[in-house]
Amino acid sequence: MESDYGLPRELSHLQHARSLYKPHLPPCLEGTAVRVEFGDVTTTDDVSGASAISQSFPHTYGQPLVHFLRATSNVPDAQIIIKHPAIRVGVVFCGRQSPGGHNVVWGLHEALKIHNYKSTLIGFLGGSEGLFAQRTLEITDDVLATYRNQGGYDLLGRTKDQIRTQEQVDAAMAACKALKLDGLVIVGGVTSNTDAAHLAETFSQAKCSTKVVGVPVTLNGDLKNQFVEANVGFDTVCKVDSQLISNLCIDAISAEKYYYFVRLMGQKSSHLALECTLQSHPNMVILGEEVVASKLTIFDITKQICDAVQARAEKEKYHGVILLPEGLIESIPEVNALLQEIHRFLRQGVSNDKIPSQLSPWASALFQFLPPFIREELLLYPASDDSAQLSQIETEKLLAVLVEAEMSKRLKEGTYKGKKFTAICHFLGYQARGSLPSKFDCDYAYVLGHICYHILAAGLNGYMATVTNLKDSLNKWRCGAAPITAMMAVKEYGRASGSMTIGKPVVHPATVDLRGRVYEVLRKNAKKFLMEDVYRNPGPLQFDGPGADSRTISLHSQDLDYMGRIKELNGYIDKVRSIVKPGCSQDILKAALSAMSSVADVLSVMASPSNGTI
Repeated sequence: MESDYGLPRELSHLQHARSLYKPHLPPCLEGTAVRVEFGDVTTTDDVSGASAISQSFPHTYGQPLVHFLRATSNVPDAQIIIKHPAIRVGVVFCGRQSPGGHNVVWGLHEALKIHNYKSTLIGFLGGSEGLFAQRTLEITDDVLATYRNQGGYDLLGRTKDQIRTQEQVDAAMAACKALKLDGLVIVGGVTSNTDAAHLAETFSQAKCSTKVVGVPVTLNGDLKNQFVEANVGFDTVCKVDSQLISNLCIDAISAEKYYYFVRLMGQKSSHLALECTLQSHPNMVILGEEVVASKLTIFDITKQICDAVQARAEKEKYHGVILLPEGLIESIPEVNALLQEIHRFLRQGVSNDKIPSQLSPWASALFQFLPPFIREELLLYPASDDSAQLSQIETEKLLAVLVEAEMSKRLKEGTYKGKKFTAICHFLGYQARGSLPSKFDCDYAYVLGHICYHILAAGLNGYMATVTNLKDSLNKWRCGAAPITAMMAVKEYGRASGSMTIGKPVVHPATVDLRGRVYEVLRKNAKKFLMEDVYRNPGPLQFDGPGADSRTISLHSQDLDYMGRIKELNGYIDKVRSIVKPGCSQDILKAALSAMSSVADVLSVMASPSNGTI
């Protein structure tokens, strides 16, 4: 299989046309001279965990923000890196394949060659396993020719998504030393970038010269924080899935007799399901975050869907489309508790056929209530991040079965007088992640690849490449880098003896903010979506013409540009310093002291570990 990696593809006419597309660079990255501005040192918004994170990452915590600017920018203390010696850089794909990943490699390769044609980019074949085994492919223009702007990860391949155990970390370090790598770029999501942060710290402690850089690439859209606005691949997958969902909506209203239950990828977060809902306007979506917040049981969810079906039947509507995130099953309290029991037995080596008899009475009752196919799926061994095998658990079929049983019961009792309920189930999991990347993902990934080079050229370790102001046109994008440790929080795994919490610093997957602007858009339209069939078809991916430059609704709705606001704040602070100098009037000094004192008091309260707003 390894011999297949990097082989020239046979391209269709469309693929060939896409391979000729050349993404542009923001003005700050154009040319051979880029100015680097080092901002303030960073902290983490997990105030209570900051000490633990600092202790775990003594070499890479508290590093400054970095901004890349035009060479002509007049910014005090910003510097142009003049020397660009030939360097050797490795790149590895980790985690699920995500459209646009190949363009990260292309952008990085091009940046390396622009600044020194003797530099070398080495791809590791087969993901992290290839890194450990030192299976490599030198990336050249010829190798990249049929992979530019193409989907999938088949240029290099991928396997396990972790570099976690001591043996794995040692193997990664050995590979970097043996290949004399100056940099290692890890392409992936929250788990992969957590591993990148730990690897960077370990390398620094061991005085290994290889610098580690992370890139936010995941179709789940859950690697979002104050520094990262979007993930490569999310835009594409949302657009591809939304078209498929829209097709089902049109089919449903045409036949007027089916309810489509559609499960979407996304792991534990519901970003993909939310975005597809806003793009295609299905009748209903149940977000995992809503279930957690309201502590909804599986019976509550079933009743919610049944009540919706009955309300539509009263309007002579016997069709509909319902979206479900794949992480929904773990969000249901009683099912999650059942999974925890099952996973504990699986880790202890108890065989599947013995587990049901060892469950607690309440867990056993729930397990026996569930349909046989779900029982088998719940007994699957947990994933590497300790979660259930979400892509393998058919939550859509489970809910369809439960809703059908409840509607038949209501029909028999006479409380429902409509037609027989009929469900058709779909899982949109693998259909989109190998898609041709959208124009946005092509551009975004390519720019991130260039940023990776500039991070390494600046000698930085443990950073993630970032672009902000993404909802604006590309020539207004702001490019930079943020320490991965600034994105971390301490994940609680349970309690040891006494009250001490067992935790580990990780980059947490961001969940849907039920108080945020994106969810507010859904909430305002939920009743209309449910009852009025205002189905919307965004159509297939567009590479030219109307729609080609569209962004996700989530990106447009969010109030972002954190990095830009940091710079704006620094501008105000500098302005205050320029006004309040020795010799200024007493009135100016008093006004400044009064205002600054009030601001300091408010921020101190907000930043307190006991305050939940941070």
